[in-house]
Parts: sequence; structure tokens; C-alpha cells
Amino acid sequence: MPDRPGALGQVASRIGAVRGDVLAIEILEQGGGRAIDELTVLLPDDDLLSLLTAEVDAVDGVSVESIRIVDPDRTDASLSALALGAAIAECAAPERLDVMLAGIQRFSETDWVVVLRSGELEAQLGEAPDLRWLGAFLAGSEHLDGLDDSAPSDLLWANMTTSGRTVAAGRSGNPIHERERIRFSLLVRLADALIRP
Repeated sequence: MPDRPGALGQVASRIGAVRGDVLAIEILEQGGGRAIDELTVLLPDDDLLSLLTAEVDAVDGVSVESIRIVDPDRTDASLSALALGAAIAECAAPERLDVMLAGIQRFSETDWVVVLRSGELEAQLGEAPDLRWLGAFLAGSEHLDGLDDSAPSDLLWANMTTSGRTVAAGRSGNPIHERERIRFSLLVRLADALIRP
């Protein structure tokens, strides 16, 4: 949507017009006079989804990037990341890597998560792409950090410099945005301090 006063209010008004209730708003990216916001909306009836999309798209300069059906009890992603950091710190040391993987997959809503060490697979959840391709991509991207604007929109990654690991995660159907990359990177930094070699 345009990053201007009143744009979000117009969108919220259109959501209300179809009896939708905005439960949460997160600004995922800003720049170039535009903002990408994630709105969590409760609808009284799933049949209203196409009407909701049409209403929001009717606001000048606004478009719907993607729609995901989420659990009504979904926790705010930033709170989930903090809760995961606490869970990693509180669990027994041998369990920390597994706790981290499961938590990352949950809060970042990714299809898969892997941990590589010296290019070798150490842990995995979900079905990752070919590990040779992924390893080559990560090796070729060492000059970038996972926060770079040119990062693929379906991949998160961060290096655990203390333990010599790399964590990567991916999802399809819903682009990954700047705020998600920052949250992921910070969580991996925290986990790196807690998970020893």
C-alpha cells in the first residue's frame, strides 16, 4: 500500500465493511513510498474471502500480495521468536538444536529448515531442496547476509559464527520480507550463543 497517512485506515474500513475484524498488523517492509503490511483478519464466514480481497484491492494504490489461512490462536511472530529464544535457553543443552529447528519452522511458517555444518547436513525438518544446490548457494552467498535486498523471496539463512553452522529455511507461496529476515537473523544469533559446538 502507499506509505501515506490514512492508507491503512482506508484498508481497515474496507475490511470492516465485510464484517472482518483486524486482529493484528505488522509492517513487513517500507521503502520507495510503499509499505507491505501483514494484517491478520478474522472473518465471520470463509465465503467472504473473495469479497474481502476485492474490497481491499479497490483502495487506491493498494493490492493484496497473498492470503494465508492461519490458526485463529496464532501467536504474534515477534512474541513467538522471543518465546523460542527462551525455550532454547531453558532446555537441556543436547536438545537446543532440535528446539531451535522446530521453533524456527513454526514462527517463520516455513516448509523446511536445515542446519549445515562444514557443508554437511546436521539437522533437518521438512523437505528441503537438493542439499548440493543449497550448499552451493549458501557458499556463493557468503559475501551477503540473509538481510540483503537481493536475497531470494523464498529463502532465509543466517550463519552461526560461534558454532560454525548455517541455518536455512524456505517457504513457497508467501514471499519472505525484510522484517522476517531481521527476526530470523536475530534469533539465530541468540541460538548461536546458546548452542555450543
